[in-house]
Amino acid sequence: MAPTEATILRNYLLLPSRLPSIISLQEFTSLFPKSQQSSPQVRALYRDLQQQRNALVDAVSASIDAEVKQAKALRRTIIKTQKESEYEEHDDEIEIERTLFGPTSTTVTPKQHSLQSIIPDLDSAVADIESDLQKLEEEESALLESVKQAAGNMSDLRYGRLSNSNLTDEVIDGLHSIQETCKRKS
Repeated sequence: MAPTEATILRNYLLLPSRLPSIISLQEFTSLFPKSQQSSPQVRALYRDLQQQRNALVDAVSASIDAEVKQAKALRRTIIKTQKESEYEEHDDEIEIERTLFGPTSTTVTPKQHSLQSIIPDLDSAVADIESDLQKLEEEESALLESVKQAAGNMSDLRYGRLSNSNLTDEVIDGLHSIQETCKRKS
């Protein structure tokens, strides 16, 4: 099986990038003057560099995961667009040709699936649906939170608990300015 994008990126970017695979503690210590090599600060500096390097490697790993998800979503979008364009390009003449003469080299026949070829397509479809469902659930929770916040604000307004104590004065001033504008226009 051919290596995937994620495998290539991980092997190229992540495997050789941990600090101990680049330089060991002993090699790092030997870079310092003899008088400083036994200092605990050298070991602490190496550990700090190792933690920084690990954080960077973790960030790269997360970026690889995000890139793989984005690539999958892009492939799904391309396939969906291709299917939609095929559906839109449906030609009556070709359909009549197929009916009269059967499938020929000038008419495109749909791809026939075997059990082995349909399983990855079904898995991809399941992943698409789950992804869409997750997006819808996130959108639904954001909308619900927005509605709850709006209802809470309306409740505060109903019972006279305003977060802005000057709001009533501002509203009255706004209404007066509207009245003045209407009087000037008439």
